[in-house]
Amino acid sequence: MASDDCRKDDLLEDNRTDSGIDSYRSILKSEEPREPSTDFSGPRDKFSTGEERLDSAYDSSSITAESLSEIVEGCTLSSAKEEQAPSSELSEQEENLLATITEDGDTILHLAIIHEDKCISQKLIQIFPKEVLDIQNNLYQTALHLATYLNLIGVVKGLVEKEVSLELQDQEGNTALHVACQHGQTECALELTREVSLSKMAPVLETQNWRGLACLHLATLNRQHQILKLLVKKGADLNIQEGTSGKTALHLATELHDMTSVKLLLSRGANVDAAMFNGCTPLHLAVGRQDAAIANLLCQSGADTMLRNMEDETALDLANGNDDILALFPFDDIHISGRSVVRVKF
Repeated sequence: MASDDCRKDDLLEDNRTDSGIDSYRSILKSEEPREPSTDFSGPRDKFSTGEERLDSAYDSSSITAESLSEIVEGCTLSSAKEEQAPSSELSEQEENLLATITEDGDTILHLAIIHEDKCISQKLIQIFPKEVLDIQNNLYQTALHLATYLNLIGVVKGLVEKEVSLELQDQEGNTALHVACQHGQTECALELTREVSLSKMAPVLETQNWRGLACLHLATLNRQHQILKLLVKKGADLNIQEGTSGKTALHLATELHDMTSVKLLLSRGANVDAAMFNGCTPLHLAVGRQDAAIANLLCQSGADTMLRNMEDETALDLANGNDDILALFPFDDIHISGRSVVRVKF
């Protein structure tokens, strides 16, 4: 055990002035940061939420899973000794370990997750208090963000059981649940919502990232039907509007020609006549995209064919002579200036 203690002493120098940064320079090698991408739909680096890596030291030869294991084992053994004492306070070395942060803002838990070491991650989750578990790195990612992104289901479960914050947002404004919706991490989404009360879940479901997208929007955009069902079950507002153009999930599903999502949303009570900021309803979008099947479903679900957008257009005005679309809009022969006065829906 003496060798373990020596190793910890080497890593955690007493004369640190930068929350452990200097003590880690001997085992971490940083890279020049890259500008993060604002394109949310493009391919992702394995360890990024933009185009920037989660941890610049990942794959560096200067830190290994073995070195992490030795550090954590020493802390675990020390914690076991502390449990026998009446005081619940951490030792000085453990306090230093908790305060150690790399140049990228990562704690040891961040690094363990990035290395996908589930065993060490679980040990650290048990050792660390909630305040440390919620530390955000330079990309504002918590351990929960990283575990969700890497689909480490057990780690996500352990963090949720420690009641870490579900509302913290990364540099793109995403909560961990946003990340699950974006990348189709269905099991992580289940763990993020399983033991959470509706009152605690509500603010997470209402949170919009910096692109104005709530979790429901991301699940719809990425055709994550199972996650979509889960969000609806957890009380997500089906008619929440994204922040840029006011589209609801039904608008987005219609634009994607995603009949499965359209049926799901309508069956759960989504507003068929919800209007975007420009007044367009899902029916306007379906007709404008010449999608007769979805337009027909919207009409069968009670869509108002007479609603006009800010351009004073009804959905019929966007049909562009498409016979399949026009068949959905029976009307009489009374016209003024080329426009029908009375339309009768059958």
